[in-house]
Amino acid sequence: MKIAIVSVQIPFITGGAEVLAHSLRDQLQRRQHEVEIVTLPFKWYPPGHILECMLGARLIDLSEVNGTRIDRVIALKFPAYYLRHERRSLWLLHQHRQAYDLFGTVHSDLSPTAEGQEVAREIKRWDDEFLAGYSTRCTIARTVSKRLKKFNGLDSTHLYPPLNNPDELTCKEFDNFIFCPGRFDAVKRQHLLIEAIEQTPSGMTAVLSGHTDSIYGRELLARVEKSSVLRDRVKILGRVSESAKLDLYARCAAVYNGVLDEDYGYVTIEAFFAGKPIITHSDSGGPLEFVDHDRTGWVIPPSSTALAGCIEALIEKPALARDFGQAARESILQADLSWDRVVSTLLA
Repeated sequence: MKIAIVSVQIPFITGGAEVLAHSLRDQLQRRQHEVEIVTLPFKWYPPGHILECMLGARLIDLSEVNGTRIDRVIALKFPAYYLRHERRSLWLLHQHRQAYDLFGTVHSDLSPTAEGQEVAREIKRWDDEFLAGYSTRCTIARTVSKRLKKFNGLDSTHLYPPLNNPDELTCKEFDNFIFCPGRFDAVKRQHLLIEAIEQTPSGMTAVLSGHTDSIYGRELLARVEKSSVLRDRVKILGRVSESAKLDLYARCAAVYNGVLDEDYGYVTIEAFFAGKPIITHSDSGGPLEFVDHDRTGWVIPPSSTALAGCIEALIEKPALARDFGQAARESILQADLSWDRVVSTLLA
């Protein structure tokens, strides 16, 4: 079967969406399918440009290319899921959240202006119409399915994305640092970890990795550099190699995943396979589908004070990291995340 995986790409930015698309391609190829990843460029500003991207996606017909029929399309993201094909499956990573759950917050650039508000209404109108046309409608997590039901009235099946090579994640030791991987963005809330380290006594440090080329990332880099306390106890590494990331998972005491209403996020899954507990927040979304408070990690209020208290508990009782980490690994193995289930559902 010839299959096109369709998504969008913000030039020069790579994250979980790209990892998922490549993992799905690899799994489909292992099952003897011919697969291509088709990406559409996307720019979200000014607001009116979003409508142009939406229209561009809708005008694309992937029924055949160069005389070759494409048997199935699997669409992942807004606005790529508007394209036309008679056999489409949706595996939704997320919609344009600035028009939905983030609308009206500081994280939405649509809500402050009349133009942005009109664009948000148009996005919802298109989603109501075109997402309803998918007979196979899946999401990557319960959190995403709940949003789709709440805002668009559409039912869906959640299919958790497994890791391609979970055996690469191992536990070597429990050094005195909290690891926080992921691109620097206000919704990732790395600043809470930095503020918490500043509030705690010596005995635990923080190591952060990820793309820092954003206003938020540069502000945090400057903040750490200006503080003698933070310079000694916070390391911001920027982007690291896969082997370096695996080593950090293997050596840390715990992993911080303080995202705001995350869709799914690989961080929780990777940490659990590495036998490390997760520290997350009560409004973090996707991680809450896996983290069991006081057993496989900690679910705390979204504040640096609460996070500092959690870190202090780890300093006082370092055995907690080992006990919770072991429980975390056992829980993710029992979850039985299956590529066979993902593929069979998307191709049904």
